[in-house]
Amino acid sequence: MKNKYRYLKILFLLFVFANSIMAGPKNKYGLSSAPELLIPVGSKSTALNGANLANATGLDAIYWNPSGLTTLTGKTGEVLFSNQIYIADIDLNYFAGAYKVPSLGTFALTVNSLSFGDIPVTTILNPEGTGETYSPTFLTTGLTFARSMTDRIDFGTTVKLIYNKIAREEASTVAFDFALNYNVGSTGLQFGVVLKNFGPGMTFTGQDLEQFYVPVGSQTGTPAEPRMTELANFGLPTTLSLGLSYKFNLDKKNNLIGHTSYQNNSYASDDYNFGLEYNYNKIVFLRGAYQYTDDDAATSGFNGLSFGAGFNYAASSSLSIGFDYAYRSSDVFDANQIFTINLGF
Repeated sequence: MKNKYRYLKILFLLFVFANSIMAGPKNKYGLSSAPELLIPVGSKSTALNGANLANATGLDAIYWNPSGLTTLTGKTGEVLFSNQIYIADIDLNYFAGAYKVPSLGTFALTVNSLSFGDIPVTTILNPEGTGETYSPTFLTTGLTFARSMTDRIDFGTTVKLIYNKIAREEASTVAFDFALNYNVGSTGLQFGVVLKNFGPGMTFTGQDLEQFYVPVGSQTGTPAEPRMTELANFGLPTTLSLGLSYKFNLDKKNNLIGHTSYQNNSYASDDYNFGLEYNYNKIVFLRGAYQYTDDDAATSGFNGLSFGAGFNYAASSSLSIGFDYAYRSSDVFDANQIFTINLGF
């Protein structure tokens, strides 16, 4: 019992600490580094707009709530691959793999990459292009650990290495996610709190920032001197999320789960999410959600409805195959479509 209350105190302290360091000023909207960290991955939770923060499980939970990794689709491991048709011909590919170590916890490795294609190089003298191309690199790799602290409390954390390269300029940093989840016994009620993208900011450096100038007033023939343009450091898009889920057992095979979550964003407006998920015998899933933001002038472009469906097939006693789809509407861009394949073993 003492351990139970100790972890609840940790949950409360995490909330207080996170709430005090976030809540960025309104004039910083859109000025964070690594905005790709805010692009959701996986189909299950994206169809619910992350409203299922307190109920996310398996590899799909890593982005939203790492503590949900304690519940894998398979008995010992799980792998997941997801492809997302994002905006402006940008694709997002995501791979994750997890393995449960008895008496220790569950470990997972993730790789998240944006594909921009080839972009023509233009200059002042060649506005139509020089004939050269470049392709930006936005790569995030992560290592996640999750463990059940008690029969009701789960803990999870992720360390992420973020690397960006545009032409010959690059930047990198490390970020951390921390999460706790509390299951209120057999009541069907679950709570979750997650602090994401906590770490130092990013500064781009590279060869193209070096230019040569002849000092003013120098004699004819004086060689040019190199000068490096120093770029500003931009903070990471840190977020604090709180979630609540409640499960309704309609009968032995039909289940309905209500979800809601609140996300405080340091460089964007805050989000409120409401979702419903129905499943038949944990084989067929239907999902839908609505996201509301409290500042229309700072919209992310992806507020509103999202929905999706999933199918999970037990191929054998040691292998399950899942396929999930999500549709995420936008009031600015084309809608996002996300396809995910999941294998549990």
